[in-house]
Amino acid sequence: MKKLQSRYLFDRCVLLILALGILALLLLVALTVYIAEEPWAIWAVLGGAALLGGAIYFGYRWVYLPFRETEKMLELFVDGYSMNSPYELRYPMSPGMKHALEKLHSMLNTRELINASKKQAQYLALQNQINPYFLYNTLEGIRGEALTAGLDNVAKMTEALSTFFRYTISNVEQLVSLEDELRNIENYYVIQRYRFGERINLSIEYDDEDDRDELGKYRMPKLTLQPIVENAIIHGIERKIGRGNIRIKLEATSKRLMITVSDDGVGMDEDRLQQLNRELETPSLDFVNPDREKRGGIAIINVNSRIRLLFGEQYGVTIYSTEGVGTDVEVTLPLITGKAKDYTT
Repeated sequence: MKKLQSRYLFDRCVLLILALGILALLLLVALTVYIAEEPWAIWAVLGGAALLGGAIYFGYRWVYLPFRETEKMLELFVDGYSMNSPYELRYPMSPGMKHALEKLHSMLNTRELINASKKQAQYLALQNQINPYFLYNTLEGIRGEALTAGLDNVAKMTEALSTFFRYTISNVEQLVSLEDELRNIENYYVIQRYRFGERINLSIEYDDEDDRDELGKYRMPKLTLQPIVENAIIHGIERKIGRGNIRIKLEATSKRLMITVSDDGVGMDEDRLQQLNRELETPSLDFVNPDREKRGGIAIINVNSRIRLLFGEQYGVTIYSTEGVGTDVEVTLPLITGKAKDYTT
């Protein structure tokens, strides 16, 4: 016969409570038999039964239901539906468990979280590749046919698409130069101009034009700027009546690279602005969860999370916006000229 074992304290508590309940019931039965001839016996039995029922109800409401809530929150975390639920428990199992979860929460800002974000980035890259060489060759074929037919605009558009996809898909986790990021932005702008025409204008400004070459050598996570520019177009310029402008301003202090992406689109109200900045300030793996994209705001949160994971919480993204005026997205980065592997430890 297999030995009955229980690794979980909850199972042991349930067994203990069941044993005590059965014991109490047996005592009530024995008491009933022993004092059946006494006139007050029935009241003693009823009183004992009421106390037992009250204890069971109290245990159900005060112990079992809170435990089930806690277990459900942890299951949501394990299944990937909520990345913050273990740190939002209303009923921790014990002070030790509460402190352990708080410690785990702080540890998730280090290497483990970096590795998790890298794996997700690699997964998304693989998911989007789907034989990239076939895509490149197909676009190049379309471009050749367009040139032959004298369709120069189609050829230029196809070339821009091919270059953009090549940059986006390859080596997703590496650091790239600011010069490369800006070149990708300009290529992305060419693509968007075919959609919006003269409705959209992009300008790139340096705090000091003499620093252009030096700033261009500093490195950053790949695809830092394009999601922010895309966000400005979709949520700012596209919803605006008339022409819209996007400005990228670049400047450096003695220790930091500051990039501000500004648009004169529709902006956002104060409540939405505060909500976004709170999400940016909260360390989270939500951007790793594919379901997060369905709720919106993934682009800037993704950029901010990658920056903070690589370089620390003193860097990242901050948003400023005025409804009806426009939005500024400020990106703060360290001054880096080395390779990615030097900044993931």
